[in-house]
Amino acid sequence: MLPLTTRSKSLLAAALLVALAGCGTADDTAESRGGAKKEAAAPPAVPKKVVPAGLPGMPPVLDPNDVYAADRPNQLSPVVKGFPSRVYVPNTNSNTVSVIDPATYKVIETIPVGIQPQHVVPSWDMKTLWVNNNRGHTLTPIDPSTGVAGKPVEVHDPYNLYFTPNGKYAVVMASMDRELVFRDPHTMERKKTVPVSCYGVNHADFSADGRYFVVSCEFSGELLKVDTEKMEVIGQQKLPFEGAMPQDVKISPDGKTFYIADMMAHGMWVLDGEKFTTPTLLPTGKGCHGLYISRDSREMYVPNRGEGSISVFDFAQNKLTKKWWLPDGGSPDMGGVSADGKVLWLSGRYDSEVYAIDTTTGQQLARIPVGGGPHGLAVYPQPGRYSLGHTGIFR
Repeated sequence: MLPLTTRSKSLLAAALLVALAGCGTADDTAESRGGAKKEAAAPPAVPKKVVPAGLPGMPPVLDPNDVYAADRPNQLSPVVKGFPSRVYVPNTNSNTVSVIDPATYKVIETIPVGIQPQHVVPSWDMKTLWVNNNRGHTLTPIDPSTGVAGKPVEVHDPYNLYFTPNGKYAVVMASMDRELVFRDPHTMERKKTVPVSCYGVNHADFSADGRYFVVSCEFSGELLKVDTEKMEVIGQQKLPFEGAMPQDVKISPDGKTFYIADMMAHGMWVLDGEKFTTPTLLPTGKGCHGLYISRDSREMYVPNRGEGSISVFDFAQNKLTKKWWLPDGGSPDMGGVSADGKVLWLSGRYDSEVYAIDTTTGQQLARIPVGGGPHGLAVYPQPGRYSLGHTGIFR
């Protein structure tokens, strides 16, 4: 091969430039004409898991791992901070409410109310205690700042009373009427009536996001799932136990599990509320009736009315760890935990008495005589930002 001259080198370089120009891409050509160069296609985005929004108007959950995070010892809302500490006991057979001073374990007042008072229920805004006069078809308001009862409000068949987590409605458990009645939370004016096909609606609790609640039907052994915002029953099932009689309902601190006490199955039903599939039974004791969360959210106290005992369930261990027996027996029913978390208060349904129990040792601190048929007593005030009803479910 002959050596290239300077002129030959120049001609070769020019030819190469022309060839390269001819090999340009469509994008390069467009860019040379003033168009924008296309970027390489981005990989498809991985969809993020969307957390369902809570019920509109509901105060935000303080801790996604603990719906009871606002209920710590003595963490009282400014609304209730000045209220005197009292235990209000509805006496179903005496048509009265016994008022106990927890500092002295003495009844300091007896308030006449309507016929067959079942539960004393703190209102959503925590400013009023409503006495559910089931057969008198009224609600008696009590001002917890003074202990004075007001004029009864006509409400048909108020066996129990709850409030939606956004405070928009009161929900009356009309047991004999077979209805869930949504009412104005202040005036109790009827807003919507939801007929149900089960018998004996009585207790409930709400999901962590407040969008639904689970209701126990005592006399037909069934559970309902109700859409809070639509005010519609969206699920119903029969419990897998002949003669089941479900009572109190309570959600776990992490919001994943509902527990339903059953006084005939003698234990708690463990339910996945989201799936609403058939629950499993955890035996606790004869006549399992109420469910109450400790102030540190670690344990749940489970009174067994038929045998005079209280079982203690540990959430982290997912098992029963203790059982406390009342000396001389008794019939522990409904109640609540003191503001400092040190005392569990329970009514003695068939013994005309109230029990005060040390939550550390299980020792009975007091046994206090009250009226006939004491039932859903309320310890008041308690920590929390708002009340969902019953004898005090606070969040």
